[in-house]
Formats: sequence, structure tokens, C-alpha cells
Amino acid sequence: KGSQVTMSAKRHERTFARRCAVQVLYTSEIQNLAPSVVLEQGLCLVEDGSLSDYAVMLAKGVESHRADIDSRLASVSENWSVERMPIVDRMILRLAAFEMLYCDQVPVSVTINEAVELAKGFGGEDDSPRFVNGVLGQIARSLEAEGAADAVGSPAEEPAAGDAGGGTGDRPASDADGAAPMAAEGSEA
Repeated sequence: KGSQVTMSAKRHERTFARRCAVQVLYTSEIQNLAPSVVLEQGLCLVEDGSLSDYAVMLAKGVESHRADIDSRLASVSENWSVERMPIVDRMILRLAAFEMLYCDQVPVSVTINEAVELAKGFGGEDDSPRFVNGVLGQIARSLEAEGAADAVGSPAEEPAAGDAGGGTGDRPASDADGAAPMAAEGSEA
């Protein structure tokens, strides 16, 4: 029973850390400063005082791996340049992509669920949760394809023989239409 309480507390702590990290990333984007500068100068107000180590690690991790993260995001959202995505959605996607790619201790499904919850709370568009879910679902499928290819010893240059990337190229470029087809694709896969 004690370990259940500890697990629940850790989950809540990480959920809060993700919220704080998104706020740091958003502040850095708006002020055109690196997240590490925002952290060092204390430019981001946090609900409960200081940031947890996990929140700091997430914000700094997104900063140090941003080029790779943005490349991943761009590869699964062909009609969406990363810069065109609503700022809050982009920060949530960067945070979640970092966690999916570089934080082995967090299951991909947990990362996606947490990101969708962040999009529900912070997202600037009505379809932000669906959009975030669709983009991260595409990244998850590409990671699975890479893992399967690595397991049989072949290089994984493209996600799932074009399945993960092929459908998104036909999506309209508007917010309202962009997320629904991706979410529908994910449920059919």
C-alpha cells in the first residue's frame, strides 16, 4: 500500500513538473530567450514557488535537443511548419517529444496522455488536445517502427514504410481540419 501512495505522489509531482516546464518554455518563446536563461533569471512565475528538478531537466532537455525535436515534429506534420503551430501547442509538443525520445523511465503512453491533458488546460485552440494527440501518436508509431527495425538489424530511416508520414501529407493546413484526420488515422492503424 505504501508503494501505491509513493507512485501516486510521484505521478502528481511529474504532472506538476510538466505544467511548470511548459510555462518556462512558453515564457522563453514569448521573450525570445533560451529556457536556461529564463530559469537562471527567474523570469517565469511558478504556482508553488520553486521548480522541481524534473521540471528543470525537462526545460533544459528541450533546449539542448530542440533541433532534433523540431525535426521529428516537422517530419510527422508535413503541412504544418513547426513555427506555424500555436505557441502553446508547440511547447507542449516539444516537451512531450523530449520525454518520448530521451526519458526512458516514462512510458510513451503516459507522456502522450499527460501532453493531451496539458493541451486541454493550456491549449489555445479547441482542437489542441486532438492535434497534440495526433502528432505525438505519429511520433510514437515512428519510434515503434525504428525499434522494430533496430531489432532485426536494419536501419530505420523512414517511419513504418511511409504509413506514419504518408497520410499526414494530404491533410489540409488549417487548425480545424488538421487534427481530426490524424486522430482518425491513429485509430485505424
